[in-house]
Amino acid sequence: MLARRSFLLGVPSAILVGLARRTARADDVAVPPAVQAQLIGKVAAYDKEFANRAGARAQVLVVVRSGDDASTRTGAAMMKELGALSTIGGLPHDETQLTFTNAKDLATAIKKKGAAIVVLTPGHGGEIDAIRTALDGVNVLSVSTVAEWVPRGVVLGFDLVSGKPKLLVHLGQAKKQNVVFKAEVLKLMRVYE
Repeated sequence: MLARRSFLLGVPSAILVGLARRTARADDVAVPPAVQAQLIGKVAAYDKEFANRAGARAQVLVVVRSGDDASTRTGAAMMKELGALSTIGGLPHDETQLTFTNAKDLATAIKKKGAAIVVLTPGHGGEIDAIRTALDGVNVLSVSTVAEWVPRGVVLGFDLVSGKPKLLVHLGQAKKQNVVFKAEVLKLMRVYE
């Protein structure tokens, strides 16, 4: 009887530990891709440099990691949801999916494609520091589908706070990537330096 009781008492703690691990996973997408796409479409209009960067038609790169199921699923969802938007930042747009190889090649692809926005899907947590460094001086709005990457140097991201989406911005990296958000949207964001 005592062994059974110990086992049953241990079950809830095992479940909680599993949930805590799942919740604490560094590459979790807290805000659904459909909501993130809508927010990207709206927030881009508040970037004073977006129209200059994008030209007549905004190019968006959605970066996935080969062999990572969460990255592939999120990438496909972002391609679909962004593609369904009539405009991004008030401009017509095209989306291209790019398979990540390394940070330097990503920066080269952004420049070659003339991308105004690059969206990073899960699976790149170990590369964020290298990506941030590679994007120094590159004129692009980097967006993370993973909230934890914004404090590490991705310009824009989204988190859930009390069940509602919250905009996150890394101002220091934004300056390095020539992204200048208007004051009215900055008031709505959690700001990292």
